Amino acid sequence: MSFFTSLSGLQAMQTDMSVISHNLANVSTNGFKKSRTAFADVISSNVSTDPRKMVGSGVSVKGTVQQFSDGSSNQTKSALDMQILGEGFFVVKSTGLSDQVNYTRTGAFTVDESRNVIDAQGSYLMVYPVDNDGNVTATGDKSLTNLQIQPTSGTPKMTNNVATKVQIPSTATVKDPAAFKRTDTTTYNNSVATRIYDANGNPMTMTSYYVRTKEGTAADPAAQPPVEATTGEWDVYTFIGDQRMTTGSPAVDKVTMVFDDKGALKTPTAAVTFNAFVPTSGAASQTVSLNLSGSTQLSSAFSVGTKKQDGIAVGQLAGVTVTDSGLIRASFSNGDIVPLGKVALAKFSTPTGLRQIGTAYWEATGVSGEASLGSASADGFGKLMSGTIEGSNVDITEELVNLIAAQRNFQANAKALDTASQVSQTIFNIRS
Repeated sequence: MSFFTSLSGLQAMQTDMSVISHNLANVSTNGFKKSRTAFADVISSNVSTDPRKMVGSGVSVKGTVQQFSDGSSNQTKSALDMQILGEGFFVVKSTGLSDQVNYTRTGAFTVDESRNVIDAQGSYLMVYPVDNDGNVTATGDKSLTNLQIQPTSGTPKMTNNVATKVQIPSTATVKDPAAFKRTDTTTYNNSVATRIYDANGNPMTMTSYYVRTKEGTAADPAAQPPVEATTGEWDVYTFIGDQRMTTGSPAVDKVTMVFDDKGALKTPTAAVTFNAFVPTSGAASQTVSLNLSGSTQLSSAFSVGTKKQDGIAVGQLAGVTVTDSGLIRASFSNGDIVPLGKVALAKFSTPTGLRQIGTAYWEATGVSGEASLGSASADGFGKLMSGTIEGSNVDITEELVNLIAAQRNFQANAKALDTASQVSQTIFNIRS
């Protein structure tokens, strides 16, 4: 009997060393949870056995118990790298035909070529759908969907109206209008550039060049019709890209601004609509109006009071953020901030009953119970931290001490087996 007792000890210690070796091998595995070996003594008895004379039959491995304490926090530069602080697992779904749902603590996610958020194994990160305010619109496991990051936001709208209010200095030098050349800064006094958009939302630059052509004129009430005093005239030449804008038919390539004796804009009195043009991007033909209302000519320096246009660009993806509650938002170049989804977390009544299936995945079993779904910072789930990944919870020092202890226990059981063998050999030699 002592042979089998010692043998059970050797087998148990081999299992213990295997578990410790597995822990040490995964000391750098993100999201890994260490295990420890649980032992139980083996004693056979019945009602007629004297409890004072019972002798055990060795040891058995009760099980390997997973330890779900938090691992270390490793900072990264990616907003889609997430760590759960406290209870919970990320819910991921495989991209194969089975649509297998698994659970993981490894929050290292990236974006694939189809803009889906996936982990290192290619499984989709599952989230709750949300409305424009970030509120969850459906709950339960059937409502979960894979997170997809859209590359653009908004519907494009071509620019039709531009309003520019400027202050022009009354002391500006008069230029020769016939000498105007946009590439020569000495031929104009000032310029204003405005970003506008074609029908596809592509940006274009509309530039207006201001050229003072006349000094002010005195009033002549005796003239027929009477002449009012002015403080100066300016020609405004407008280009969209390299195309020179014109008005009317026959085409005129400038807009003339006249200011009264108080420096207020006298003409034009309404927006000036340029003739249609075709953007160089190949988008549909469009017309643009320029409204100069409110412009002044005073003694102060040139300045732009307001500059508006009614076009809308398509926003390009600029970044992604994740809140502590798991709400994922995408920001775009046009200023849009779009909620994409809320990270779904799962927890179990008995997480130690989860089955490890490799690649830092777990799946539910009858021991663990069904997954209870929720979101971070609610209903007892942990918080989410963006820009960090959870490392292994293996403590190297602790594991090495345990390995030494398991080795000594193995040696002790081996010694007991050797002693039993010597006793048996002595018995065999009695007859001689």
